[in-house]
Amino acid sequence: MSDQTYDPNFINVGERLRELRQARNLSMRALARQSGLSTNALSMIERGRTSPSVSTLYKLSDAMQLPITAFFRQRPEKTDIVFRKQDARSQIPFENGLWEGLGGELFTGQVEPFMLTLEPGAGSGEFGMVHTGHEFVMCLEGLLEYDVENELYTLHPGDTLIFAANLRHRWRNPGDTTTKAVFVLSEFEDTERPSEYHVHSAAANEDEE
Repeated sequence: MSDQTYDPNFINVGERLRELRQARNLSMRALARQSGLSTNALSMIERGRTSPSVSTLYKLSDAMQLPITAFFRQRPEKTDIVFRKQDARSQIPFENGLWEGLGGELFTGQVEPFMLTLEPGAGSGEFGMVHTGHEFVMCLEGLLEYDVENELYTLHPGDTLIFAANLRHRWRNPGDTTTKAVFVLSEFEDTERPSEYHVHSAAANEDEE
């Protein structure tokens, strides 16, 4: 992708960057160190004094392990009741699978259900992830292998797993058929959308292959 800049009238990326950084308890100095950018450059972006290039946003998204789209996402209006038809789910495809939102992105509470469809061998990568809240998963089809703090759990259809999401975890489809599983993330911090960690890890793992 070329080193072009975004349209500054589209969204306040600096304000969004500050939200994402503070939600992860990262100081500006820590983010500068992890991203390879200077503290002054980050300060200028967060104060809206300069518009970051696309390559700069990729460095920041990699440092915080978020998809680059997190910088441009505007918060949808949330409601106390969410009804979603099957054919109206929000979807994010990646090469070896599909993420489908089940309405949590529009719900006022701290709960975010989603479904993953994984082709054989698809996984969330080597290093795993951590985030706030709790995580519940139920395997619907195929096999789903979960590694939680180096403890392996193999889920068959109907099996479930629940754990504190601040434990490092990762998942993969170890079988030779497609896997479908429903995830429910709950009690996470208000500024966080933990499903993004799962989507980002899947896409990053795809890029490494």
